[in-house]
Amino acid sequence: VVAIDGPSGVGKSTAARKLARELGVPYLDTGAMYRAVALAVLDRGADPSSEEAVLAIAGQADVGLHSRDDGSFEVLLDGQPVETRIRAPRVGEAASQVSTYPAVRQRLVALQRTCARRFGGVLEGRDIGTKVFPDTPHKFFVTARAEVRYRRRFEQLRELGKDVTYDEVAREMEARDRRDASRADSPLLQDGTYTEVDTSDAPVDEVVARMVATVRGRRREATMDS
Repeated sequence: VVAIDGPSGVGKSTAARKLARELGVPYLDTGAMYRAVALAVLDRGADPSSEEAVLAIAGQADVGLHSRDDGSFEVLLDGQPVETRIRAPRVGEAASQVSTYPAVRQRLVALQRTCARRFGGVLEGRDIGTKVFPDTPHKFFVTARAEVRYRRRFEQLRELGKDVTYDEVAREMEARDRRDASRADSPLLQDGTYTEVDTSDAPVDEVVARMVATVRGRRREATMDS
C-alpha cells in the first residue's frame, strides 16, 4: 500500500495513477469518495455545514467502488458514476466540510481499508499516511507552490467545461487548505514519516520515477532485513 497525501492542485491524482500502473496495483482517489457524499448532500438541498443533515444523508447514500479495466477504482453514488459532477468547485467546497465529520470519515475509511487490504493499491488523499494506513512504509507528501496549484486546478476545471474564474478557484482552494489543516479529526499533516515531493517544477514522469525508485528500494531493504 502506497500513501500519497497533500493539498489540492499538487498533481497527486496524476502521479498516483501513473505510479499505480508502474507498480501493477490499483489506484484509489479517496477524495472522490468524500466528494460523492458532498454531491449527495447538495443534490438533496441540504446544508453541508449541518452535521446532523449530512450524517442523515450519508447514512442513506450508497457510496461504492467499481473496478475499471485499467485497474483503478471508480467512485459510484447510488450505483451511478459521478466523476464529472464531483469536480465542480461547489462540490469541492462541500466535500471539505463533510469530511470534517468523524462519522463520515469512519465509514469511508473502512471502505478504503477493505479495498486496499484485499488488492493493495496507491491511495491518494489527505490522511492516508497518518490515519488510514499509518504503518505503511511507502508514504509521499506532495507539495507545490500556491500559484502553481491554483493555476493547475483552474486549467483542470476549464478542461472539464466548468465556467469558473481563476480568482474563484484560488479562494476556494485557500479556504479548503485552512479547513483541511485545522479540522479536529484527521487533519492534513506532514508528520515527518513521509518522503516529501515538490512538483512545482518537476514533470510528472520525473516525479513518478522518483516514487517508483523509492518504493522498490524500500521493498528490497525489507526483503534483505527479513
